[in-house]
Amino acid sequence: MGMGIHGPEVGGGEARPVVYLLVGLTGSGKTTYARQHLEPAGVVRLSVDELVHQRHGRYGVDYPAYEYFARQAPVLAEVRERLAALVRAGRDVVVDHGLWRRSEREEWKRLVEQAGGRWRLLYFDIPRRELLRRLAERNRRQDANALAVSPQALEDFCARFEPPGEDEGAEPLSGW
Repeated sequence: MGMGIHGPEVGGGEARPVVYLLVGLTGSGKTTYARQHLEPAGVVRLSVDELVHQRHGRYGVDYPAYEYFARQAPVLAEVRERLAALVRAGRDVVVDHGLWRRSEREEWKRLVEQAGGRWRLLYFDIPRRELLRRLAERNRRQDANALAVSPQALEDFCARFEPPGEDEGAEPLSGW
């Protein structure tokens, strides 16, 4: 898998569709990367947060933060179905979702392979100080990708996040 100027090259020249699985904490640059580098190359972006926002409003504002995972569950099922259909149709896709746990990543990899695609795991490893800076800026926005995250919530997220192991095939992206 080649590396482009700003990270992995899009596609890779193989006939099977590529699914980019983005791994990283809130504020690590996953959505920005997908929008700036993958979508312009024709990759279909599937965003869990945007679909949850469309259906339920803003996290922690229009519904209590503790309800997020219950509201997210049917959206995840829909995104998985759409992903499989797009891959079977020969389309490259990016899953714009954090994939914080190894078990989640393994599940998505299996789905991609069963649909006939190949996966690329892109890891956005951003220092905590930079995440805090980005989140403070982002918390002032009200769009679908601006989940309000306090420093305390980020600490909780960090405690629950499982960085990809060396055996997972992750491609690190830094500077996002």
